[in-house]
Amino acid sequence: MASGAGGFAAAASLAGAKAESFFLKGSGCAPSFVGQGLIARNRRRSFERGSASFRCEIGSDLSVESATAELGGGSRASSLSALEMLKSSAADRYTKERSSIAVVGLSVHTAPVEMREKLAIPEAEWPRAIGELCGLNHIEEAAVLSTCNRMEIYVVALSWHRGIREVTEWMSKKSGIPVSELREHLFLLRDKDATQHVFEVSAGLDSLVLGEGQILAQVKQVVKVGEGVVGFGRNISGLFKHAITVGKRVRSETNIASGAVSVSSAAVELALMKLPKMDPPSARMLVIGAGKMGKLVIKHLASKGCTRVVVVNRSESRVDAIREELKDIEIIYKPFTEMLACAAEADVVFTSTASETPLFMKEHVEALPRVSQEVGGLRLFVDISVPRNVESCVSEVESARVYNVDNLKEVVEANKEDRIRKAMEAQSIIMEESRDFEAWRDSLETVPTIKNLRAFAERIRLSELEKCCQKIGGEEMPKKTRKAVDDLSRGIVNKLLHGPMQHLRCDGSDGRTLDETLENMHALNRMFSLETDKSVLEKKVKAKVDKTQK
Repeated sequence: MASGAGGFAAAASLAGAKAESFFLKGSGCAPSFVGQGLIARNRRRSFERGSASFRCEIGSDLSVESATAELGGGSRASSLSALEMLKSSAADRYTKERSSIAVVGLSVHTAPVEMREKLAIPEAEWPRAIGELCGLNHIEEAAVLSTCNRMEIYVVALSWHRGIREVTEWMSKKSGIPVSELREHLFLLRDKDATQHVFEVSAGLDSLVLGEGQILAQVKQVVKVGEGVVGFGRNISGLFKHAITVGKRVRSETNIASGAVSVSSAAVELALMKLPKMDPPSARMLVIGAGKMGKLVIKHLASKGCTRVVVVNRSESRVDAIREELKDIEIIYKPFTEMLACAAEADVVFTSTASETPLFMKEHVEALPRVSQEVGGLRLFVDISVPRNVESCVSEVESARVYNVDNLKEVVEANKEDRIRKAMEAQSIIMEESRDFEAWRDSLETVPTIKNLRAFAERIRLSELEKCCQKIGGEEMPKKTRKAVDDLSRGIVNKLLHGPMQHLRCDGSDGRTLDETLENMHALNRMFSLETDKSVLEKKVKAKVDKTQK
């Protein structure tokens, strides 16, 4: 890659909106994916040729679409007929597809908070969302990552373009946002690009505030919530566990976390930017919510010289715990029933609760007394919750100013160059880990062949063992003799299988060994008539059909 173009593409992708995003555009049966703004990883060759955009049309085969339509409903006979259609040459491309890991989502880089809050999924509902996603015809595994800055769906799709269409329609149904409107803001990444994206997310490279640590905790929570949930399978689980490793490694081996701030600290910085210069800050501070983000707000207020803060929370025990940890600031607890009274006595109100409905309405704020001119004469509401805790029309109130997570970009832009430099340090680690994960996933392709070959050999062994025992003595054969013959047959089979099994196993550490392993796998499938990828996929699709018929 030419150094000029390559440097620009890399720097721009880290400074602005995700360059790796495929934004969903268009309408109709087969969606088209259009790269917006910058050039994605797998499109940088086009950038070198001077192309400023890239278009990837997903074709629609009439016979395959008909088969998929029949799989969605109708009688059992028509469903089986649809399966037969999948075997036809027109659908051969579909049945030979390898299952893809894909991510569909939106973030602070691609969508406004008004849209993100409609799509937000509370953590308690993640298992149910995984179940619903895996109930779709072409989705095998799933995970949900929903935070104040992003809502992303990770899936293993039996057919990636059909699966993505199903996920997009599911998101539309859940949020009430038309698919055509969603496509203006969604991004799609597949396989290697999806892997690299979640690694960058975990490392804090895709965060509004570069290197912030809270996102790594949120990625860990995806694994914690997903454990034991049907649908949070080997591929998706492996992906997120590897992402956690990447996040830890980037933070320990680079200086990306040095001086890094969180969304909460950026919120404090924004509030102080909007207030008249005072040292120490004398504005009356109110924090609504004493969760992780609320605690960080209090911590950063203390670091900026604030000596007193009022905290409104449902339970006092959590506030007591924060008070024990932060000795340099006076923390006063108030219950939620006194929220409006506390707001009347505050100059700055930070909100960070999980409430799905606004806490402050326009009529509430209009009734509040004006604040002193010493603090600018305007009451500041800094809302870092998604869904928002402060109703959008509160901004129409003359005596108030409302800021949400999207407004934090003003703080972030202040150190853009330093952000880009730090992000570049982490890229080599992410690329290395991405290759390792893809190699691990490639090596999983041999697992069905290993199982099928062992099962094939075991069936033959048992059949021949029974014949032998009948000839030697049948039921009257001593147990000791039977065990000796059984051990003999097992030993012979294990020794015969040792060579093939060794050639089916690899750690994926070098491409040549992996390629040879996959060649051996295909050869054994042919020699012993083991199940092919095509037959396995047909079984998976049939299982989906049978499930919908019940």
